[in-house]
Amino acid sequence: MCRHLGYLGPAVSVASLVLEPQHSLLRQSWAPVDMRGGGTINADGFGVGWFVDAHTSDDRATVYRRASPMWTDTALPGLLGPVQATGVLAAARSATVGMPVIETAAAPFTDGEWLFSHNGVVRGWPSSIASLAAGLPVTDLMTLDAPTDAAVLWALVRARLRDGQDPGKAIAETVIEVEELAPDSRLNLMLTDGRTLVATAWYHSLSTLVTDDAVVIASEPWDNDPRWTPVPDHHIVTATAIPWPPSLAVQPLGARPKGNHD
Repeated sequence: MCRHLGYLGPAVSVASLVLEPQHSLLRQSWAPVDMRGGGTINADGFGVGWFVDAHTSDDRATVYRRASPMWTDTALPGLLGPVQATGVLAAARSATVGMPVIETAAAPFTDGEWLFSHNGVVRGWPSSIASLAAGLPVTDLMTLDAPTDAAVLWALVRARLRDGQDPGKAIAETVIEVEELAPDSRLNLMLTDGRTLVATAWYHSLSTLVTDDAVVIASEPWDNDPRWTPVPDHHIVTATAIPWPPSLAVQPLGARPKGNHD
């Protein structure tokens, strides 16, 4: 599997979110705590995306992705330290066997307005969800970032967003549709435009941290702060930063299908 985190709040150094905490995403790339049978390390690439000021309507995401392990990128502290961001989505990748380890396969995926990540696997890939992919515009399929399940999931979510769907509904309906065709998939998705942050817990770990002025959603807590709260399996989390301060809601997401996910 992978590890990912999302942040909404006042402008802070991106390094303070991704690199500096006690159990940061950087540390989780080589010493994750709760992979739940989905691998042992997250060394198949990483990505960091951010919004400098998502409260403005024209702010677009900046994305930095690499195919190498996060801990090998010696330029990362110098790159992320000076960057102040109000919205962040970052991920460390553990590639599913058979899928390519290339820069463009690492989350976050983006079209400029949105950042998207998938922590999990689509069972029976690629045939299991071929019928869903067939409903996408041909140009979307021809311009996928990578031949991976995560890239197709992003295309499915993005198509719903372009049709005007609410981000929470776009994520929820994509998860339900994929699960129906590919039972027992791990579908831990995360989506943000810097103003709204949506994530699902679907057969994997997820926790939230809400402070006086910020909210964080992450695969694993980055420290021992008692305010970290585990998200129950098969739930969707929605956080908003407008109006200020950020708020967070956790809701059930469909019925739990049969399967073994130990």
